[in-house]
Amino acid sequence: MANFKLQVISPDRIFYEGDVEMVEVRTTEGEMGIYAEHIPLTAIIAPGILRIHENGEVKEAALLSGFIEITKKKVTILAESCEWPEEIDVHRAEEAKARAERRLRGEEGQVNELRAELALRRSLTRLSLVNEDHRNA
Repeated sequence: MANFKLQVISPDRIFYEGDVEMVEVRTTEGEMGIYAEHIPLTAIIAPGILRIHENGEVKEAALLSGFIEITKKKVTILAESCEWPEEIDVHRAEEAKARAERRLRGEEGQVNELRAELALRRSLTRLSLVNEDHRNA
């Protein structure tokens, strides 16, 4: 299977850089699996689990939003935030989930519903990655 270059860049670091066999991401248009020689494409990332297939193993991270650019030989993800499971503060993610749910129920007055929904999706993505990681341990 042919490999291609993957680079994941967040505001504070180069999160990942290497040769991979496949990448799985969630975009605003749905789930996407990318192999070498994929058609060129640019898409908007939605909160979800980033799966990096490298040397027969799968690495997972919480990818919260951003953009993906796909060329024949390279995939670049510009991420607002990307975290490995061990970097996730579970307590903070649970608090963010509870806060977003309260806002969506209208318990905190005037609320930007879209922002609250995005906050809920981000917290659920983090928690699902950590919970999935614990199940596989």
